[in-house]
Amino acid sequence: MVLSMDRWCGKVAVVTGASAGIGVDIVQQLVEEGVLVVGVARRVERVEELAKKLQGKKGSLYALKADISVEEDILNAFKWTEKNVGPVHILINNAGVLQDTNLIDGETKKWKAILDVNVLGLCIATREAVRCMRANNIDGHIIHINSFSGHIVNYFPYMNVYAASKHAVTALTETLRSELNTIGSNQGDGKYSKKSLEEESVSPGVVATEIDQTNNIYLDEKALEEKKSRAALATSDCADAVIYALSTSPNCQVHDLIIKPIGEKF
Repeated sequence: MVLSMDRWCGKVAVVTGASAGIGVDIVQQLVEEGVLVVGVARRVERVEELAKKLQGKKGSLYALKADISVEEDILNAFKWTEKNVGPVHILINNAGVLQDTNLIDGETKKWKAILDVNVLGLCIATREAVRCMRANNIDGHIIHINSFSGHIVNYFPYMNVYAASKHAVTALTETLRSELNTIGSNQGDGKYSKKSLEEESVSPGVVATEIDQTNNIYLDEKALEEKKSRAALATSDCADAVIYALSTSPNCQVHDLIIKPIGEKF
């Protein structure tokens, strides 16, 4: 199999959750490959700083402020991108949140916050990307940053509803594949083929990120020790997986890529 990012050079990508962690590494690698990246985040000043560091690279980074839990923000982000950068060829649904909550006595507001970003925000962004790709007859690519928690339930404090949200992403990945196949098999005016749109999820195990601090989750001493003892992927490992999925032949779809750190025990 020949791996190449050449077909994406000069094309437009939208990356959500671009201000920290996995999102930063995805953005950097895409820009280095010549992609025009719109980095979407609430903390847009972080993306702006990253854009300065990436000046002179093969591609470019555009910082855009948006809250993925707010539908209007997502709609405006895609409108801005199409108007100012160009039609979207790649969408990386990377934004994700945790909340300090559980199932036994958790707060409904916090449950909703998880689902609004991890599930509904992903659905809305995906819908807008597909709309743009179909309108412009684009051979596009959509990648969901899922989690191994989307395949098993491994108990860890504050992961209770998060795991359910990632299981939803697993189901949505398969649902979208089926819907895209349906579009492809119905030729209509002949513009679309089964290879017009590809999508998949990347499901990492434990990753060394700042997601706890970002979401104001402060683990007790026991939980911190357990977390420190676990093997963990680097955020760049996850970005490598995204680049790999994008680099495969247009005839090949990496439907779900599970990656784990060496020594992971679940």
